[in-house]
Amino acid sequence: MKTPTLLSTITMALLMLFTLNISAQEFKGLDKSPMDAAAFPTDYKNANKLIKVVYSRPQLKERSLEKLAPNGKVWRTGANEATELTLYTDMMLGDTKIAAGTYTFYVIPGEKEWTAIISKDLNVWGSYFYNEDKDVARISVPVTEGKESLESFSIAFTESENGIDMHLGWDKARIAVPFTK
Repeated sequence: MKTPTLLSTITMALLMLFTLNISAQEFKGLDKSPMDAAAFPTDYKNANKLIKVVYSRPQLKERSLEKLAPNGKVWRTGANEATELTLYTDMMLGDTKIAAGTYTFYVIPGEKEWTAIISKDLNVWGSYFYNEDKDVARISVPVTEGKESLESFSIAFTESENGIDMHLGWDKARIAVPFTK
């Protein structure tokens, strides 16, 4: 009687071993445009955020900014999914009051100014399905030139006299989008 029990135990162990190998999860490699987030206040200890943005960070990789974010065309403000903006309090963009909530943030690059767009569209891949009818607010802001080139697209926030500035930077282009309280 001992041989069938031993044989059954070995068979069951091998079956479980093969089952575990078959159901193992396979993970993809690292994304070439990793997701990042920026918020204000920037101090991680302060949980009372006013604004947050989640975006992917494309790299220049010896390509021109104009090729990756063409002038005059709606751009998702990053890579992959369109950038997602969350306001935790009502704020103004230009003359438009924006209710607290989550939105998609697009831009239209230009040589001397960029147009910042807040859209009520959500869960959007790229800017392929951008719909101007879903715009909540738009503002044109000047482009300045930085001293150094940024390889990775970046977003940061600073406090301003009347609110918060969202800074976009890539290559030598620098854009400040003013949000006021």
